[in-house]
Amino acid sequence: MSETPRKTDADWREELTPLAYEVTRRGATERPFSHPGFAPGPGVFHCVCCGAELFEKDQKFESGCGWPAFSAPADEAAIRELRDVTHGMVRTEVRCADCDAHLGHVFDDGPGPTGLRYCINGVALDFEPES
Repeated sequence: MSETPRKTDADWREELTPLAYEVTRRGATERPFSHPGFAPGPGVFHCVCCGAELFEKDQKFESGCGWPAFSAPADEAAIRELRDVTHGMVRTEVRCADCDAHLGHVFDDGPGPTGLRYCINGVALDFEPES
């Protein structure tokens, strides 16, 4: 993690919506197809907790999985990948490298050229349209 100041659990609860708190700080998952989506056009997706740049809109694709999907992060250093063996599965969890927010998971069933699908909770992201 980098220079993002450490926040208490109470700070996170105060700053985030209840669902964003449960997802990013407690590792929950929002219901599939429950996120209203993002503004059209180019732009950048940031971590809802710390503002770190995570994904670019041109890496987003429609996967049909019910969550925003990306083929690659904006910068490999922006995320951390951890082995996740919860819920009787073996998966790769994706976290913000800056503030350790749980973002979602990455799978190897995405489109080329990476072949990856970063399946990310919409509430973990803030979208900044290009001006």
